Amino acid sequence: MRIIRCVLCILFTLSLAGCATESFVMEQTEPLAARLGRLESKISGIESKIADLETRATATTADVERLKREVADAKAKADQAVTAAQAASDKADGAAAKADGAAARAENAAAKAEAAADKAEKAAQKAVKAFELEQKK
Repeated sequence: MRIIRCVLCILFTLSLAGCATESFVMEQTEPLAARLGRLESKISGIESKIADLETRATATTADVERLKREVADAKAKADQAVTAAQAASDKADGAAAKADGAAARAENAAAKAEAAADKAEKAAQKAVKAFELEQKK
């Protein structure tokens, strides 16, 4: 009987030691649940920030592509302006050369006209002298 009593005491002690009350379990799990809740809210915040960054990265990539196109368009327009300016410069050089040629011809013609006027004046003077001599006779 003594053995049975010892065995029963041991079984009773083991049965009490292995069981946990509901309040004990709640006391142990509540801090963990609160901590998990805080971690989940932090993770949600981080996920929303990541989504925002991905959106901004996509928008930034689109902006960069748009700016690349605008730069290419501006470069093409600048190249066209350079080509047009070069053509205008070439035309101006041609016009200046023509003007120089015309000025040279005009100077030449003016020199010839002066020579002709001098000749005409001398001829007129000779004619006047001849007329005067004729009148005296």
